Amino acid sequence: MTRPGETAAGPAARGGETAQTLDRGLRLLHLVADAPGGLTVTEAANRLGIGRAAVYRLVGALTGHGMLRRDGDGRLRLGAGVLHLARRAQPLLAEGALPALRRLAEQAGATAHLTMVEGGEGVALAVVEPSWTSFHVAYRAGSRHPLERGAAGRAILAGRSGAAGPVSTSGELQSGAYGVAAPVLGVPGLEASVGVVSLAPLDVDVVGAQVAAAATAIAAALS
Repeated sequence: MTRPGETAAGPAARGGETAQTLDRGLRLLHLVADAPGGLTVTEAANRLGIGRAAVYRLVGALTGHGMLRRDGDGRLRLGAGVLHLARRAQPLLAEGALPALRRLAEQAGATAHLTMVEGGEGVALAVVEPSWTSFHVAYRAGSRHPLERGAAGRAILAGRSGAAGPVSTSGELQSGAYGVAAPVLGVPGLEASVGVVSLAPLDVDVVGAQVAAAATAIAAALS
């Protein structure tokens, strides 16, 4: 039964409009996240294929929740609310990766780690040390490094072009340390790698296969 002045399709239509608005808001967040220099409202409207007035409404709502902000030039940038959500999600990501990291550390006899991108750098999100070795690298969760240095960062950069193979480096982050890492692919919204770091040279063929298998297992666990 319909209420006076309301058609039978009214609630469904409003539900469709709500879903469309949500979709546009999420698309806008992704566009801003992928624009290092930020976006103007006009640029956002053109890329979304909607009017500037609609973008202003989206920006108003997302700014109110801290998801977006306007810089001094009026360009749209991600807000602190996105970082808050990311930090809340990190423990869940680490928990999902731990079983594969433990297996990898024991197999390789080296410190295993999950590294993700945050603020343009690689951040060690979870670290597992092997239980049976006499010596191993002490690698602290939360450690940051440039993506252009070290196996973990280089694997993430390789993953951006779709390359899934392992990457090896020597002494780029710490003198005398050897690393092998592979990107975690197929998890929407996540740029990450899985790797090991050792005080002794690593057999890239053997350890590379172990690292790649761990990356696949973690991608499945987080998907």
